[in-house]
Amino acid sequence: MDWVNAIVQGVLLGGLYALFAAGLSLIFGVMRLVNIAHGDLIVLAAYIALVVVHATGLHPLASAIIVVPLMAAIGYGLQRLLLNPTIGKDLLSPLLVTFGISVILQNGLLATFTADSRRLAAGALETASIQVLPGLSLGILPLFMFAVSVLLIFGLEWIFYRTSLGRAFRATSDDAEIAQLMMIDRRHIFGMAMALSAGVVAIAGIFLAIRTNFDPSSGPTRLLFGFEAVIIGGLGNLWGTLAGGIVLGVAQGIGAQISPGWQILAGHLVFFLVLALRPKGLFPRMD
Repeated sequence: MDWVNAIVQGVLLGGLYALFAAGLSLIFGVMRLVNIAHGDLIVLAAYIALVVVHATGLHPLASAIIVVPLMAAIGYGLQRLLLNPTIGKDLLSPLLVTFGISVILQNGLLATFTADSRRLAAGALETASIQVLPGLSLGILPLFMFAVSVLLIFGLEWIFYRTSLGRAFRATSDDAEIAQLMMIDRRHIFGMAMALSAGVVAIAGIFLAIRTNFDPSSGPTRLLFGFEAVIIGGLGNLWGTLAGGIVLGVAQGIGAQISPGWQILAGHLVFFLVLALRPKGLFPRMD
C-alpha cells in the first residue's frame, strides 16, 4: 500500500506542477518565448498573496480575487513595456530580457522580504483528508489543487479554441506579420497572452505558498519543474502539460519511496529519459 500511496500522492502533486507549467506552455505556444522569469513570477505571486492575507485577513485561497487580476496586470505591463520591443527574428534578446527580469525580481524580493522562508497558513484545510482505503488517505488540499489545475487547463483550452481571443492567439502564433495585416494588434495580443499566463501563475503561487515554504530564491526550481512538465507532456499541448506534470510527480513520489534523496533526482531522470527517447514529448500537439 505504501507504493500505491506514493503513486497517488505523485499524481496529485502533478496537478501543482501542471499549474507551474501551463502558463509557460501558453507563452511558448503563442510567442515562441521561453520565459526564464516564470518561476520568479510564481514566487512573486506567493509574496503578493502573503501581503494580501496579512493586510486584509482573507483566507489564502480567497486572496486569489486580488492576486490574480494584479498578477495579470503585471504580466501585461511586462509584456508591453519590456518584452514586446525585443520579440522578433532574434530569439536571444527576449531570453536575455526575461533573465534580467528574473534577477531583478529575486533581488527585489530579497531586499523587501529578506532571505527568511515564508509560508501561508490555510488552517484545517492543510491537514484535512479523506480515507479511501486502509493505509491510503487523500488530502483535501492536494485534491483541490489537482481539480483546479484540471479546470484551469480546460478553461485555457476553451479560450484558445472557442473564443475570438484564442483565434487571435493562434493566428499570431502561426504568422505574426500576416495577423498584423489582418488588423490584429500583435503587441496587445502578446500582452493578453502574458496576462493570461500571469493569472495562472498567481494561482500556482498561492498554492505554492500554502503547500510549502518559499523564499526569494525559490523561483528557478519552480521554473525547472514547470519546464520539465512541459517537455515531458509535449510542447504546445496543454493537456499534455497536465500529463507531464503527473509523470513528473509520480516519478518523484516513487523516488521518495525508494529513498528521500532520490525524490528530485528521479524526476530529473525521467525527464532526461523522455527527452532522449521522445524529444517532442509524450503527447506533442498535432497540427
